[in-house]
Amino acid sequence: MSQKYSYEDLLKIMETLRSENGCPWDRVQTHESLKPCVVEEAAELVSSIRIYEQCGNAENMCEELGDLLLQVVMHAQIAGEEGLFTMEDVVQGISEKMVRRHPHVFGTGNADTPDAVVESWDEIKKKEKEGKSWIESPLREIPKEHPALTRASKVLKKAHKLYGYETEYSLEECVAGLEAELDKEEVSRESVSERLGDLLMQIADIAAQYKLSAEQILTDKVEDVIEKYEPFPGQGG
Repeated sequence: MSQKYSYEDLLKIMETLRSENGCPWDRVQTHESLKPCVVEEAAELVSSIRIYEQCGNAENMCEELGDLLLQVVMHAQIAGEEGLFTMEDVVQGISEKMVRRHPHVFGTGNADTPDAVVESWDEIKKKEKEGKSWIESPLREIPKEHPALTRASKVLKKAHKLYGYETEYSLEECVAGLEAELDKEEVSRESVSERLGDLLMQIADIAAQYKLSAEQILTDKVEDVIEKYEPFPGQGG
C-alpha cells in the first residue's frame, strides 16, 4: 500500500522543494515565472471535467485538481518566504470571505433564489472593494488576463449597469457590415477586422445579458467539430 499523505504533508513537501537542498527548478520560481503554469493548470482542469462528462472517469479530474492545488501551495510558500503571507492566511482569508458573502447561510440574510444570492454577493463584493488602492476604476478592475470574450462580457455587463452603455450597432447591422466588406472586390483586412470586432462585442454583450459564457460556448462548438471528425472513444462515429 502506498504512503498516505495529508494536506500538511503537501505543505512540508513544497517547503522542502524550495529549500537550499531542494529542487533546482522549484527554488528559482517566482510569482511571475509561475503565471503561465497557473493558466495552463486551470485549463487542464476544465479539460478534465469535459473528459469526465464524456467517459465518466474522474481520475484525470482528481489529478488536475491536485496540479492546480500545487500552484496555490507554491505561490503561498514563495509569499511566505517573502514575508507577505502564508498558506494559513490564504485559507483564513477565503474562509472569512465565504462566510461574509453568504449571510443567508451563516447570518441573518434571506436570499432564497440563485439570482438573489448573486445580487447579494455582488453588493457585498462592492463594499469589500471600496478604498482598495489597486482598483483603478470599475471597468479597469476587470483583469486583462481574462480571455477576451470573457473580459468583454464582464466589461459590457458592468458598463450597462453603471453607465447605461448602449451598443453602437445592432447585431443585424454588424453582420450586414461584415458581409458587405467580404463581398467587396478587394477585401481590406483592416476593415474586416473592424467589423469582426463590432460583431464579437455584440456576441459578448448577448452572452452577458443572458448570463452565458461566450468563451465556453465557443469552446464547446470547437469540440463539436472535433468530435464530428475524430469521435471520442466510445462515442460512435
